[in-house]
Amino acid sequence: MTTATADRVSLKTWIGVFGTVLGAFMAVLDIQITNSSLRDIQAALGATLEEGSWISTSYLVAEIIVIPLTGWLSQVFSVRRYLLVNATLFVFFSIACAFAWNLPSMIVARACQGFTGGILIPMSFTVLLTTLPPSKQPIGMALFGITATFAPSIGPTFGGWLTENFSWHYVFYINLIPGLMLLAAVWYAIDPRPMQLNLLKQGDWGGIIAMAIGLGSLQVVLEEGSRKDWFSSDLILRLSILAVIFLSLFFTIELTRKRPFINLRLLKERNFGLASVVNVSLGLGLYVYILPLYLGQIQGYTAMQTGEVLMWVGFPQLFVIPFVPKLMQKIDVRILIGTGVSLFAVSCFMNSTLTSNSGIDQLRWSQLVRAMGQPLIMVPLSTVATAGLPTAQAGSASGLFNMMRNLGGSFGIAAVATLLTQREQFHSNRLGEAVSQFNPAAQEAINQATQYFVSRGADLTTAQSQAIASIANRVRQQAYIQAFNDCFYFIGIALLVSGIAVLFFKKVKASGMSAGH
Repeated sequence: MTTATADRVSLKTWIGVFGTVLGAFMAVLDIQITNSSLRDIQAALGATLEEGSWISTSYLVAEIIVIPLTGWLSQVFSVRRYLLVNATLFVFFSIACAFAWNLPSMIVARACQGFTGGILIPMSFTVLLTTLPPSKQPIGMALFGITATFAPSIGPTFGGWLTENFSWHYVFYINLIPGLMLLAAVWYAIDPRPMQLNLLKQGDWGGIIAMAIGLGSLQVVLEEGSRKDWFSSDLILRLSILAVIFLSLFFTIELTRKRPFINLRLLKERNFGLASVVNVSLGLGLYVYILPLYLGQIQGYTAMQTGEVLMWVGFPQLFVIPFVPKLMQKIDVRILIGTGVSLFAVSCFMNSTLTSNSGIDQLRWSQLVRAMGQPLIMVPLSTVATAGLPTAQAGSASGLFNMMRNLGGSFGIAAVATLLTQREQFHSNRLGEAVSQFNPAAQEAINQATQYFVSRGADLTTAQSQAIASIANRVRQQAYIQAFNDCFYFIGIALLVSGIAVLFFKKVKASGMSAGH
């Protein structure tokens, strides 16, 4: 058989790959799509801001637990059956979210949505690794890259648009049509295989339970820690202790058991381990949405206006990603990853000089730089991580690699939320010392503001109070802007530091996973 014949991929196979990539796109989109609609959902369900945060947290906790399980469970129930059942349930629970009548029902539906949707991400990765020949895997990786980089970029924008033009319910209804397309593609294109229910008896149940408790606890700590002032909260303290104990137990079991449900030893493989480090920082950059927060809080942008800014990082990627597989054939993938990480970091540094006047015209260029960088990371990085690994390890590799990116996002959100609070306090104190009533410039500003409020009909005492409050608000706004700048600088530094790992990658050809060892 010639190489050309062996590398030929049937239309049926491509339909299966496209279908599972569409499923991964939906699952990643649903991580972020509710963010712009959260206030509307909270109002409809009668929930407070803190209670409403569990709408996102419940989804993420369920998703992070199921991702590492996916490789083993797909062996037990077969890839086709596992995908069909979970895709069906994902659509069902998406509709259930739209019909939620109170906060508890929404949280339960979102958790179930995350538990079923979470399998769609690693299963897409697994299907393209196991059904496409090495020469076609970069194309499959490029398709998967769209889910990993494009979906988070447009999630909040798309959610905001649906909420403003229809209602928040459509944030969940939107999964119906692509969900049916996914089911049709899997039904037609993925070959049926017999179930291996005997694997349940040999299951690594100790490791699974330890992982579920440890990762679930860690995810709640990372999502809710900043809102609850970290270890001053009994809940966060207890969950942190649980996370340390059960994650330690999980690692011990998986590294000593002969048949673990997920092969953590893959992290000892040079390229896979180093690529996972870069993947963590990529998750930090992708899922930490500091720019929409700045635009809403400082500039008062609506979801649609914020979307007009974010579209400059989202849509250009659709034009860049198709060229990445060709670039991988001509340029060392390590150079591509290094270039991508550098561009992503540069875009963060470009955003670290924000002022009160920074809007779409000033931010467009940094978004375009980011749009050029992200595709150059995701697609080559996936190739580097999986090159040379046996096909039998596709499930574990997919679960670990995708879990690392999600964890990177969770660690990043927790770190940036805390950094933003602390740096705002720091800058407020610094600016407050400079803007005192004994400072001539500050006194002049207060006098001008007082005269303004008097001209608007206020008496002198009230006008002075309003003037001081106005100056204080301006000081706090400037403190927040400087804190946002610090956060962008932090993300840029984190990306550059992770880029050091690229220097130690072994050279690989752009061919993806090997057939086996």
